[in-house]
Amino acid sequence: MQTQAKTSISFVKGLSFCLVCLWLLIAAFPFVWSFWGSFKVQSDFFSKADWMYALWGTNTIKETGSAFTSSGYYGAWIIKGFWKNFTNTGIVVFFTVLISLTIGTLGGYALARSGFRYAFWILMAALIFRAMPHITLVSGYLLPFFEWNIWGYLPTTIIVLVAMNQPFTLWMLHSFFLNVPKDLDESAMIDGCNRFQAFRYVVVPVMWPGVITAGLFSFLLAYNDFTVTVMLLSEDNETIIPAINSFLGTTQVEGKVMYAVAAVVSVTAPILVLVLFFQRQIVSGLTAGAVKG
Repeated sequence: MQTQAKTSISFVKGLSFCLVCLWLLIAAFPFVWSFWGSFKVQSDFFSKADWMYALWGTNTIKETGSAFTSSGYYGAWIIKGFWKNFTNTGIVVFFTVLISLTIGTLGGYALARSGFRYAFWILMAALIFRAMPHITLVSGYLLPFFEWNIWGYLPTTIIVLVAMNQPFTLWMLHSFFLNVPKDLDESAMIDGCNRFQAFRYVVVPVMWPGVITAGLFSFLLAYNDFTVTVMLLSEDNETIIPAINSFLGTTQVEGKVMYAVAAVVSVTAPILVLVLFFQRQIVSGLTAGAVKG
C-alpha cells in the first residue's frame, strides 16, 4: 500500500511539474519569440516562405553580415525618438504612483480605523467608480480640458489616472490596514505619539509589503494604460502604449515593422525586471491582505 501511495504521489508531482512547464512555455512564448525576432530583419521575422528564417536569420545574414542585428532598437529609440515616449511614461507613472499611494495610504488607514457607517458607503462608491469602463469616465473630462486649454499635457493625464486608480488603491490598502492590530496604534500613542506619528512610525513600516503591492498595481495601471493616454495626450506628449499603436500603423507602410517589435520588447522588459525584483514583497503583501484577522 505504501509503495502504491508513493507511486501515486510521484505521478501527481510529475504531472503537476509537466503542466506547470507547459503553462510557462505557452505564457512565455510570445515574449521570447518577440525578443528573438527583434534582432532580425523584417524579411526573416515575417517571412512567408519559411518561418525557420526567423530562427536562423537567413536574410539577416545577407543584409547585415550577422545572424543578429540591433537596427530595430536603433530605429525605434533613435530614429523614431521612442526615448521621448519612454520619458513621458516615466513622468506619468512616477507621479501617478506617488499621488495614488499617498492618498490611498492616508485614506485606507482612516477608513480602516473609522467606526462610522459612512466608511462602508465610501468604499462602495469607490468600488462602483472603479467598475465603470474607462472610456465612459475619460469622455467626461474632454470638454472641460478643451475649454480650459489644458488638453494634451501630462499633468492632466496624471490627474485622470489618479482619479481612476484611487478606488482600487483605497480598497487594497484598506484591507491591509484592517490586518494591522489597533493595539499598535494605541501603544504608540501611550508612548507619546500622536495619531499621525503612530501611523507614520509604527503602522506603515509593519504593512510596507502591502504598500509595495499597491504601488506595483498602480504602476501597471499607469504604465499599460491606453484609453486615457490616447484620448488625453497630444502626439508630442504620447506615452509608450499609444506611441506603439501609432508606430505600428506608420511602420507597416514604411517597411519598418521591426522598429515596433523592438519597442514592444523594450516596453515589456522593465515590467519583468520590476516583478522579479519585488516578488517577495508582492507575495507577502497579497498574503497579508488576503486574510482578515
